[in-house]
Amino acid sequence: MNTPISTELEAATFRALIHHLMEQRPDVQNIDLMNLAGFCRNCLSRWYQEAAAERGIELTKDTAREIIYGMPYADWVAQNQSEADATKQAAFQKAFAENVSQKD
Repeated sequence: MNTPISTELEAATFRALIHHLMEQRPDVQNIDLMNLAGFCRNCLSRWYQEAAAERGIELTKDTAREIIYGMPYADWVAQNQSEADATKQAAFQKAFAENVSQKD
């Protein structure tokens, strides 16, 4: 498979993931994503911002999050985020330490 086609397929897959998280499963909490998969929506927005920076495109953290969340981050939190219990918070601390480097 040539690079342009591969890039198109990767982009389509990424758009499907973002759509799924925004439209189909906004109920899935970031803490659950991090605890189970080692990444969350905030990670996706950071990776998006880093990819832009690698290409000389300046993108703020808030703008990157709005792209991933489909709305301002504070609005998404108000509409979708629930409190995590102590067990989830402890698991998050472990998952974050294992999956997010100190530079992040």
